[in-house]
Amino acid sequence: VQLQASGGGQVQPGGSLRLSCVASGLPFSRYAMGWFRQAPGKGREFVAAQGWSGVITYYADSVKGRFTSTRDNTKNTVYLQMNSLKPEDTAVYYCAADSNVKNPTRNQYEYDYWGQGTQVTVSS
Repeated sequence: VQLQASGGGQVQPGGSLRLSCVASGLPFSRYAMGWFRQAPGKGREFVAAQGWSGVITYYADSVKGRFTSTRDNTKNTVYLQMNSLKPEDTAVYYCAADSNVKNPTRNQYEYDYWGQGTQVTVSS
């Protein structure tokens, strides 16, 4: 199983980025997908989680209204569109896959597989 995250980079405050995470080696449509992030000196925190169909999606309060998670099961890919970025969004972003397809979870310890992370830096 491999989760390959990409799309990170450096952007000014107020800017946008779109992260992608391509999954291989698992039945993607049977997995809930999550996004987490870890800022320097801090623990990993929940960002978004989405069920297999994309209908059920949860967001952290800190990103609600600015970030949108979508998925394309035909491409085994989940996306995180990040708008109105703030310096406090600076972190390494990780995607993760959870076999509990019915109920996406905010709990990182329930995820089975993790990607390698992609750096997002918001700075002027």
